[in-house]
Amino acid sequence: MARHSKLQLQVLSLYRNFLRAAKDKPGFLPRIRAEFRKHGQIPRVDVMHIEYLLRRGQRQLELLRDVHTKQMGVFLKTKQEQLT
Repeated sequence: MARHSKLQLQVLSLYRNFLRAAKDKPGFLPRIRAEFRKHGQIPRVDVMHIEYLLRRGQRQLELLRDVHTKQMGVFLKTKQEQLT
């Protein structure tokens, strides 16, 4: 079996923690899976981008674990941002 790098193990751990945290919150699992799949295509050598997403994911996980969290917000680009 292939060995994973330390960074890969951190990402896998984050994914498992997200799944555990979302278990009690309906509607979160599909969004979590979609986000991880979307970013799963990042090349392994793009370490800076992966570390950035890992830190961002850890902050989002803390928000998800909050008992007052009921839904996920979405950040959408405005029309002006899409043109630039």
